Amino acid sequence: MRIFKKFIIILLISSFSSNISANTRPDSFADLAEKLMPSVVNISTTQTIRTTNNNQFPFQFPPGSPFEDMFKEFQRPTERKASSLGSGFIIKKEGVVVTNNHVIANAEDIIVRVGDKEYKAEVLGSDPYADVAVLKIKDSKNDFEVVEFGDSDKARVGDWVVAIGNPFGLGGTVTSGIISARNRDINLTRYDDFIQTDASINQGNSGGPLFNLKGEVIGINTAIIAPGQAGSIGIGFAIPANAASNIIDQLIKYGETRRGWLGVRIQEVTKEIAEVENLKKPSGALVASVGEKSPADKAGIKAGDIILEFDGKKIDTMRKLPKVVASTDVGKSVTLKIWRNKKLIDKRLTLGRLESSSEFKEKKAELPKKTKELDVDTLKITVRDLNSNDIKTRNLNKALKGAVIVEISKRSPLVGLLNVNDVIIEIQKKPIQKIDNLDNLIKKVKDKGQPLYLTIINNNNQRRYLGVKLK
Repeated sequence: MRIFKKFIIILLISSFSSNISANTRPDSFADLAEKLMPSVVNISTTQTIRTTNNNQFPFQFPPGSPFEDMFKEFQRPTERKASSLGSGFIIKKEGVVVTNNHVIANAEDIIVRVGDKEYKAEVLGSDPYADVAVLKIKDSKNDFEVVEFGDSDKARVGDWVVAIGNPFGLGGTVTSGIISARNRDINLTRYDDFIQTDASINQGNSGGPLFNLKGEVIGINTAIIAPGQAGSIGIGFAIPANAASNIIDQLIKYGETRRGWLGVRIQEVTKEIAEVENLKKPSGALVASVGEKSPADKAGIKAGDIILEFDGKKIDTMRKLPKVVASTDVGKSVTLKIWRNKKLIDKRLTLGRLESSSEFKEKKAELPKKTKELDVDTLKITVRDLNSNDIKTRNLNKALKGAVIVEISKRSPLVGLLNVNDVIIEIQKKPIQKIDNLDNLIKKVKDKGQPLYLTIINNNNQRRYLGVKLK
């Protein structure tokens, strides 16, 4: 099963008696769970994983030998089907399902399980930047039970929530908890604004709904913090429903997103900058540069300007501006309040479309369409090659090569020692160039009876060494 740092949450529904307020814990969650369970689905996907054959021979044939080509067959990479599990929820009776993009990314086949029935599904649209995807159940004339979105802006810290999902492939599982925090930025996406919850969330819960006590979806469960793949420790994150709803509508209507685009690169307004600029407190987004021929450029916005308000919305922090701009309709005429030369001025512009900008196209070109992965059977892990996008986002040496860990089996000798996204850059102090022969190299170390000596770059970009005794 693919390992993802994700989770799902579901909340109590309107079937409770009218004298129970939205913030009062009922004696039982049974009525709510019973009403919501038919709308929460289990999702399984399959994709092709490339792996190498472990057959080794204690002898070699001289070049040109008639036996050379025959025995190469034993060393050729092979392919196998790998499966991953996640969750989702139905929002239209004809079988439209919402989940996380990472649940279905690169999938060749998608199966949606509703109750005890299984259906094939297709992708209507997906957005890797917000980690949202919309599926359509195929070849079914059934009317499915649906859930409605609620107003996530009204969700308060301390409100009760309930999660229903597919943890570890077990099927429909219900957990409860509270909203622990709002507006969390965990550097997972460009538009981080997560709801944090302590409802028990585990691998396989990805893409499931976070409900309030009225039974309304207030979030899509997306990530957990699980040190050493230990499972739920009570820190999970959900995409707010208000942010997801607009994306979902666009994916259904267009099959893609259409985000607003301003065309500036921004940075944080620090306490020192605020003092120099005569601002009462650090706020807004400082314009570091302006894209040529962008909406901001045409409106006369300059580097050094501080954007304090966008379309009537105050920009308290730098991180808020991209979220507000992205959620604004393309082509809309908006007014910005700018702090320039210690004075407040207004600028009006017509918003462009991010997906049509050169900035977006350059970033999209950097993303690998389909990443080759390799099962390292000796270590019970799955890896992929370190790519240019990894190097850029993690600010690593451009010449660095290595194997990025994408999955660690529970039976791996590396459990508790390494994490997903750690990079193995050396084996026995010899640099890794490609993942193709990684398993064979490790097996040779094992056959010699030596401990495996790995050089690692962890998630904090710190280099360290690890010795592992192979059984």
